Amino acid sequence: MLTIYELRELVKLLEQTDVESFEVKNEDSRLSIKRRLGEQSVVVQAPVAPAKLAVVTPIAPPKAEKPVQAAPSATSVQPPASQVEDTENLYKITSPMVGTFYAAPAVDAAPYVSIHDQVQPTTIVCIVEAMKLFNEIEAEVKGEIVQILVENGQLVDQGQPLFLVKRV
Repeated sequence: MLTIYELRELVKLLEQTDVESFEVKNEDSRLSIKRRLGEQSVVVQAPVAPAKLAVVTPIAPPKAEKPVQAAPSATSVQPPASQVEDTENLYKITSPMVGTFYAAPAVDAAPYVSIHDQVQPTTIVCIVEAMKLFNEIEAEVKGEIVQILVENGQLVDQGQPLFLVKRV
């Protein structure tokens, strides 16, 4: 059975998608998450005595989506537009899944990459955490990091651009 923390993380991930209904069953439990008209409900059932009922917990409706802009920081200083001039030669490294973006392997560690770093196709540029799994994201192209498009700890969507790389 999922812990409350895991359940909260699952709901956060699902809020970032268009999924309206999600259900997981096994022999002794069932998890069902449904969203309708801005409302969400979570139903968790497990074997219970006949006098007990299933637990139904309301969850806050999803917040209206707003455009996400990365604030400048030490790892995501944006170069002036004149430096990012050849857009045809830029490659977007995108998130392969919905999850949480992490620029470094640990809170106190240096980021995997910074602006102006040279990368190879197998260079790890970040981690995307989804469902307690930490997925290392590789550059997939040889070049130079010219822009970091998301902040550390930010929720990202599948296909969302994370980095711009100038191909070499």
